Amino acid sequence: MTKKERYRGVIEWFDKNMPVAETELHYDSPFHLLIAVILSAQCTDKRVNMVTPALFEAYPTPEVMAVTTTDAIFHFIKSISYPNNKAKNLLGMAKKLVNDYDGKVPDTLEELESIPGVGRKTANVMLIVAFDKPAMPVDTHVFRVSNRIGLTDNSKNPIQTEKELIKYIPSKYLSKAHHWLILHGRYICLARSPKCKECGLTPFCKFYSKRL
Repeated sequence: MTKKERYRGVIEWFDKNMPVAETELHYDSPFHLLIAVILSAQCTDKRVNMVTPALFEAYPTPEVMAVTTTDAIFHFIKSISYPNNKAKNLLGMAKKLVNDYDGKVPDTLEELESIPGVGRKTANVMLIVAFDKPAMPVDTHVFRVSNRIGLTDNSKNPIQTEKELIKYIPSKYLSKAHHWLILHGRYICLARSPKCKECGLTPFCKFYSKRL
């Protein structure tokens, strides 16, 4: 099977069996999505969704958050991983939006990466979810699943994975493909015990073919 054939098979399977694939983070604005994505680093979406309703109510806009304190933000997110650092990043993020972007979340990779707490993955998530722009955020699930299936050739880091996925996945599928891979990794292609018997991608999967 060629790489193009593998990509075609994987995309066709997902398109048929998971036509709707979206983020599991709850949000009601680009600003609140940015908060949720920053909080989700090394933390589950489920946990993030438990704390964000009260946080969003307290800080409806960057202007409101920009004049608070890290201690006040910490109160809302103390059950999240690394709450001290994330509280500082959220405050810095709000101030950056107010001071440099008129209180609006920017929609380019370069501008997003200039914001405290926002790395390339978070920036790419914002591009595809908030602004419907073609991008490929690579988290641990996307990195693992892509290598296992054989969509990437033993990529050593997220950047390599991102570039290869973008090369082979048509731009119209990129946003959805990120969610396909992350959800597949979250519920089927688990890190320690992948559920191969429940997986519809086995005809295209290098990992599975080696287990036969």
